[in-house]
Amino acid sequence: SDAVSIDNGVCVKVGQRWPLMIDPQMQANKWIKAMEDVNGLRLIKLSDPNFLRTLESSIRVGNPVLLEDLGEDLDPSLEPILLKQLFKQGGRILIRVGEQDVDYDPAFKLYMTTKMPNPHYLPDVCIKVTLINFVITLDGLEDQLLGEVVKKEKPEL
Repeated sequence: SDAVSIDNGVCVKVGQRWPLMIDPQMQANKWIKAMEDVNGLRLIKLSDPNFLRTLESSIRVGNPVLLEDLGEDLDPSLEPILLKQLFKQGGRILIRVGEQDVDYDPAFKLYMTTKMPNPHYLPDVCIKVTLINFVITLDGLEDQLLGEVVKKEKPEL
């Protein structure tokens, strides 16, 4: 409800690259879950043993994916996805995930979050993603609290 959150939301929705959100208070996580739940959002972590398989199936069927709790280093198998390295083969649109070529559904979306409040990503990571800072500012917190109070006291507004 505050200006920074609105700007962040616009960057997530219309950015050309997949968003990597700095989210220590888990606000972006909650927002993505609420927004994409109806589209079959899949939640994964790099530590999950089947994270690549889940990613492949989501790309195939067009489910959005929220990759949570990232550190400062990204898995190299994400690179073709981050760079959207799509190619055509026999009339099919494909992308390489790990060792496999996977059919690419244009409805697929990738969201990434880190809980680290001040991560230091290398430039080669920063050029592959849209880095968005969801850390709450004092002004943003005031605006959000005011919005909640107004919603409770004057719901018609």
